[in-house]
Amino acid sequence: MQLAILRQRLKPWMLPIAMAGGILFHSFIDAISFLAPYLIFVMLLITFCRVRPSEFRVTGLSWMLISVQLLGSLALYFLILPYSREVAEGTFICVFCPTATAAPVITGMLGGSVARLATFSIVSNVAVAVLAPIIFTFMGSGESGLTFIQSLTLIATRVVPLIVLPLVTAFALLRFMPKVHSAIASRQSLSFYIWALSLFIVVGRAVSFVMSEPAAMIPEMIILSIFSLAVCCGQFAIGRIIGRRCGDRIAGAQGLGQKNTVLAIWMALTYLHPIASVAPAAYVAWQNTINSAQLYFKTRREN
Repeated sequence: MQLAILRQRLKPWMLPIAMAGGILFHSFIDAISFLAPYLIFVMLLITFCRVRPSEFRVTGLSWMLISVQLLGSLALYFLILPYSREVAEGTFICVFCPTATAAPVITGMLGGSVARLATFSIVSNVAVAVLAPIIFTFMGSGESGLTFIQSLTLIATRVVPLIVLPLVTAFALLRFMPKVHSAIASRQSLSFYIWALSLFIVVGRAVSFVMSEPAAMIPEMIILSIFSLAVCCGQFAIGRIIGRRCGDRIAGAQGLGQKNTVLAIWMALTYLHPIASVAPAAYVAWQNTINSAQLYFKTRREN
């Protein structure tokens, strides 16, 4: 009983603790950074096991949120591109990145619809899996020495399995190993703690990268952080407006505003200009400040 109370009280602070740990121990992160893709896979698998195929209904909420995610990210990219490619890429990835795998957990804690957000999480992640190889190939065209088809194939073989395989695995477990599927589905809270560990790793990687950059890059990093803050607040606000129209403002806000920053930083470091990763790294701080504040005030109201 005491352990459960302690976990409940610590939960709003887990994400700030993970970020602080990544900053403090960034010099040791390289030893475990290889775990990031596997943690992403596990988080997605746990989330996808929560939704059965029969519950997969793409509602108006999902269509509106995915439209903002895809069209909004491209619009911002082309709007900022004439001024700075790095800032354009950093802003783009903060919007294009799919919904966080822990978003249904936070949504449930805040009183929103877990099923609706879990469904949108699948839509969001599958859309990124399909479009990311094409978009990243165009963005990096001509820089890697590869042809378009070679670059497209390379990115697709790395991104698509990472996002689509957990979905296929979840449905396969439901069909052939229902007990295992049920055991995973009943442990949704694990994704929250795995996410905290993932944050520890990616924040550490991002801090190591930032500290290795020359002082001349500091102004651009500050600009990336400011743009990241703007799109973070904007997405939470727009998502809340869309959610209110569709009957669930919490699911709307979390679905659009809470991003899988673990995946975003990994994609930025791997496929975009490395400095662009500063934007999703800053987004980690912004979105988790908002989430921690929401959880704090909700717990305070309940108590």
